[in-house]
Amino acid sequence: MLRHQDVWRAIDLLAAEHGFSASGLARRAGLDPTTFNKSKRIARDGKPRWPTTESISKILTATNSTMGHFVTLLADGIEGGVVHRIPVIGYAQTGRQGFFDDAGYPTGSGWDEVDFPNIGDSHAYALEISGESMEPVYRDGDTIIVSPQANVRRGDRVVVRTKSGEVFAKQLARQTAHRIELLSINKAHDDIALPAEDVEWMARIIWASQ
Repeated sequence: MLRHQDVWRAIDLLAAEHGFSASGLARRAGLDPTTFNKSKRIARDGKPRWPTTESISKILTATNSTMGHFVTLLADGIEGGVVHRIPVIGYAQTGRQGFFDDAGYPTGSGWDEVDFPNIGDSHAYALEISGESMEPVYRDGDTIIVSPQANVRRGDRVVVRTKSGEVFAKQLARQTAHRIELLSINKAHDDIALPAEDVEWMARIIWASQ
C-alpha cells in the first residue's frame, strides 16, 4: 500500500537531493513556504493530511524530476513492492468494447503498461488524456490513475461508464439509489444527471500526473 509517511518522506528526499529544506522546496515551486512543514502533515483532528497532486506536480517541475524518479524515492517504504505495473490506454478508447468487464476492471489485450507505486488495487489502470474537454484540471497529455476498488464519495473526481457505452470523467455531486449527479470538470460542458440503473460502473480518479 502507498502510505502517508512514505509520500512525505519522498518529498523530503527530493528536497534534500536538490539542496533544499522542505520549506525551501515549496518556495522554489511557487508554493506557500509552509506547505510541506511537518506541522502541516497531520490535521488538527489528528487525521493524516496528504500533499495534493498539484503540489507534487509543481515540485517535480521545479526540480526537473519525473514521476518515475519520485516513485524510486518512495521505494523503501512501500509495502508489497516498489512499483505496480498497471495497464494504460487513451481516454478516447474507454467507450469501445473489449477494454473493461462489467465491473469496470481492465480486460483484454489492447492495453499498454506504466509503472506506478503499489496502491493496493490490482485492478487500477491509467488513462491518457487527449484534447481540451477536461481543462483546466486535466490537460492534453496528462495521465490519470483510476482505482475501481476505491470508495467513491461526494466531491470525488470519477470516471463513469453508462450501459450504452458513453464514458465521462466528472466530479460526483450527489448519488442516491436512483440518481447520480455529475459536475463537469470543464465548465464549458454541461453538468449531467443519470438514472442509477443506466450506469454500468463508476470508479474514482486517485492521481493525476500533470
